[in-house]
Amino acid sequence: MSKETAFYSQLTELTDQWMDLFGYWAPTVVTDTQEEYRAVRETAGLMDFTMLRKVDIEGEGAQEFVNTIVTRDVSKLTPGHIAYGALADEGGKMVDDCTSMMRSADKIRFCGANDRDFEIFTAKAPAGVNVREFTDAMPHLCLQGPKSREILQTIANQDLSNDAFPYYTFREDVEIAGIPVFMTRLGYTAELGYELWVDRERSAELWNALLAAGEPAGMKLIGMIALDLFRIEGGFIIGGIEYDPTVSPYECGLGWSVDLDKGEFQGREALRRDKDGTNLRLTSVVLESGGDEASGGVIGVDGEEVGIVTQAVSSPYLGGRTLGLAKIRKDLKEPGQNITVQIGGDEVAGEVVEHPVYDKERKRAKES
Repeated sequence: MSKETAFYSQLTELTDQWMDLFGYWAPTVVTDTQEEYRAVRETAGLMDFTMLRKVDIEGEGAQEFVNTIVTRDVSKLTPGHIAYGALADEGGKMVDDCTSMMRSADKIRFCGANDRDFEIFTAKAPAGVNVREFTDAMPHLCLQGPKSREILQTIANQDLSNDAFPYYTFREDVEIAGIPVFMTRLGYTAELGYELWVDRERSAELWNALLAAGEPAGMKLIGMIALDLFRIEGGFIIGGIEYDPTVSPYECGLGWSVDLDKGEFQGREALRRDKDGTNLRLTSVVLESGGDEASGGVIGVDGEEVGIVTQAVSSPYLGGRTLGLAKIRKDLKEPGQNITVQIGGDEVAGEVVEHPVYDKERKRAKES
């Protein structure tokens, strides 16, 4: 049964359109999907991301321990910095895509979307390292869009400028309208954005403060259908769509995060094998038609099945053209490759394009 987040009651006053996302209720649409999309691309959008699992790993050797579980080399992290990557199982297959945040060498904060993360950390933690899950105790809002900093700065007690708060860092000294938050600078939209974690007992205060500051600036509340538009244009993956427990990080776009030279970690030898042995790679495709019905469509080249469209949308950034994330045979992933996709009984033409299509260098997120 789907769980309610701390912001569920506020959202039910605004929408009756819901879905299950990682075991929690999430709104599909709050106002209008196209309005929500424009808000994030032009001003700002606010999203409930409480469903992301939160785990603290603390104790002597915590950083070294986390480094034996995730694929990134978190020994290179300095306090205040974040590493995104994969958590693979012993067989080298995906458990989760996740972030590790270094508070100190003995304190790592972890965020993913799968209950198996906590189970793995708990089962493997050495003596002296404590693993604590606190997803519901610290609800989580995302404010994304080019005006997100401007909105937050009006009610923040700290400098949120690019120099003071760079991309892929976090702050623990920020108060928003007098409410202490754990704040990260990252997101899932390819825009300037922040995530704000707050103690549950003060979640309603934070909600009200953000609406009061943001709505006059054009901020909208965002549903998950709009989020699919952002993630597919921005090339972001999600569990259950781009990967499941049979998929290698190399197949779903996270091969770059696998550091085979950092020393022993969970799944290392299987990942070493999969680096060359896995045949599919993630990219983006544009089709002549299809919209969301192209999701799951089999990709063909010269009559041969060579991949699959994981999810497709009618992309506002591309003027409504059909854009999909896709997994395709790695020798065919270069932009310009002509393809066909089977959509129902029709074969639709398309091509592989630059991946991601929206701000490939992440300049809007990094440099704003």
